[in-house]
Amino acid sequence: MILGYSRFKFIEPTLTKDQKVLFSSMAHGFETFGGVPKEIWFDNMRTVVDRAKTQFTQVVFNQTFYHFSKDMAFHPIACRPYRPQTKGKVEALAKLTERLRVYDYEIDGYEDIFSIVKQFQDEINEEISQATDFAPNDLLLNEKEYLTPLPDKSILYAYQEELIERKVSLEAMITYGKVKYSVSAKYIGKVVRLEILEDILHIYYNQELIRKHKIRIEKYNYHAKDAFDILKSDVFKDKTDEDILTYIEGNINVYDDL
Repeated sequence: MILGYSRFKFIEPTLTKDQKVLFSSMAHGFETFGGVPKEIWFDNMRTVVDRAKTQFTQVVFNQTFYHFSKDMAFHPIACRPYRPQTKGKVEALAKLTERLRVYDYEIDGYEDIFSIVKQFQDEINEEISQATDFAPNDLLLNEKEYLTPLPDKSILYAYQEELIERKVSLEAMITYGKVKYSVSAKYIGKVVRLEILEDILHIYYNQELIRKHKIRIEKYNYHAKDAFDILKSDVFKDKTDEDILTYIEGNINVYDDL
């Protein structure tokens, strides 16, 4: 998605392109923008329209998509088929993404792709736009004044991807995309649910948020408090809290090298 005035760009890799994924990605985009554009132009993809506009007929939007647009408070506009000039901003972004081809066969899992694309997004939003002579980041603050405020979180999150379940291992960790993240030792053996919002992994137990981790490519990611809990409950149960904290401080970074 591209904002028309600032040319601020939101990009998210997905495994499929069905309607649920479209809604989820757009909701993530609105969070990144800090609001919702009053109107959004769309290509005539099946997840959006049931019938494209022609010189004889009006566009027919998909009913589920139509309800989504009402919940998010934007007015959808369908581009006329075979008129690329009506979506030139997006076509220009499609060309920019060719720069990602340099990473072919040099990635390690979906999270690595997510990290690369996020970095790419940050880079192109810092580059001077030929259309405006400004970097998108520099104009975004001005454009935010004209965006509709984000809907209530219960509405926004309802359209985002379903939470993923994981069982907490004996080492008090869960695995997401070949990478391990810690929780408190008291959740060992429990089933938790994961939610990914932008590049942050949220871990829930019984609807309660119990830990947040930034998505990383390092194999082991221990939160210091979780490391303390598991050491205190097992091999260091006879040690003082100060001894445990000293041990953690000296050793937790070692996991990044494994």
